[in-house]
Amino acid sequence: MSMPKGSNVAVPATSVRLELGWRTGPGTPDVDASALLLTTAGKVRDDADFVFYNQPAHASGAVRHEGKRPAGDTVTDSLAVDLARLEPAVDKVVLAASADGGAFGRVAGLHIRVLDAGSGAELARFDSQDATAETAFVLGELYRRQGAWKFRAVGQGYDTGLAGLATDFGISVEEEPPATAPAPTPPPAAPPAAPTAPPAQPYGAYPPPPAPPAQPYGAYPPPPAQPYATAPVPAPAPPVSLSKVTLTKEAPAVSLTKQGGTSGAMRVNLNWQQAGGQAKRLGKKLGRKTMEALGARGALLPQSGDLDLDLCALYELTDGGAGVIHPIGGNFGSLHAPPYIQLDQDDRTGAVAAGENLTINLDHQARFRRILVFVTVYAGARSFEGLHATVTLQPQYGAPVDFSLDECTVPSNVCALALITNTGSELVVQRESRFLVPAPGVSPQRTVDEAYGWGLNWSPASK
Repeated sequence: MSMPKGSNVAVPATSVRLELGWRTGPGTPDVDASALLLTTAGKVRDDADFVFYNQPAHASGAVRHEGKRPAGDTVTDSLAVDLARLEPAVDKVVLAASADGGAFGRVAGLHIRVLDAGSGAELARFDSQDATAETAFVLGELYRRQGAWKFRAVGQGYDTGLAGLATDFGISVEEEPPATAPAPTPPPAAPPAAPTAPPAQPYGAYPPPPAPPAQPYGAYPPPPAQPYATAPVPAPAPPVSLSKVTLTKEAPAVSLTKQGGTSGAMRVNLNWQQAGGQAKRLGKKLGRKTMEALGARGALLPQSGDLDLDLCALYELTDGGAGVIHPIGGNFGSLHAPPYIQLDQDDRTGAVAAGENLTINLDHQARFRRILVFVTVYAGARSFEGLHATVTLQPQYGAPVDFSLDECTVPSNVCALALITNTGSELVVQRESRFLVPAPGVSPQRTVDEAYGWGLNWSPASK
């Protein structure tokens, strides 16, 4: 049952998931969830207390942005809040929504739910029903009261977007650079005047040299004053950037070069959620795997337990080198030597909360011809059916690029996520979101190879 605006309810759980939801349709803006950690003064301590798509985790680990998932005509964007880990200085967590490409008057079914992260039970729900021209909303807030936590339905709108909302709570937001006006054309310079002869001096007459100023005996000019040594002033932290790029079926590609992603490390991450399950990072829950090196022998067998995924990449370099990055056979790659792509870890115990990340060294992007990022199901499911996922490519410099996967409607255990191509002048990211169905006896990895024409040789191997 939805709460009325201004009402509050106790939150008995120590860890909650906040789901911002809405219905999609033609002309509906994209919507993003965010959280601000406030002190008793009603402001953030610094810009790190703002958790959103460009800053997805608080340093304390207590608040995390877990990404979007589509389900039919509905989309949710989730935040995880571990109330037990919030620092004592944090008195309130404000839960906000921002619209990109329009106002909330065009967003149907906007609501927020507070769920027990352990059981999935709904603890509170607030539906926003009076939006018009607002481009940002504070939908609710979690706040401390006598040592316990409560949730309040707020429903306060802003017509200044996420930037205006964040600034009101003390965040320094990066401003868009103003258009530079052309410099005025200087007037033509006047022609130089003709030189004039010095006044005539009578023969033998020269002006006497100027006399030096008189100095009293023993007087010397004092030494220049020396300023007191001062400690260097640290440079202020750069303001928070709110820019991002979301790829869609209608606009599936973007140039990393034009977005400023020309150097540094780029992290590729996949947020996913099983139908009826909890959102999570790419984490491993099962034990030893035996698969084909550069692929797996045979079709996926029915499995039980948590869904177990492998993040992988095919690469092709300008010198003709090609291969695959994945945990099988220790093919983790290298970040500072060819292929300049590295799988950070393979968590086969589920103990690493951050899961797996694939990192690409853009300092060597001139060596890349193409990179295909893909994911395979190892265990826990026959296919990607019922899985909702968001892919994020986060360059060290430049705007992040994200997109959601389409619904899987075929018996697929391998999905091509994104194709990164060096055109010679630009590095372009193409949204693939392509579910592939392996032929009998063909591994998921080899299926991707054949679909994209990599031409690798495959042989059996295990971890």
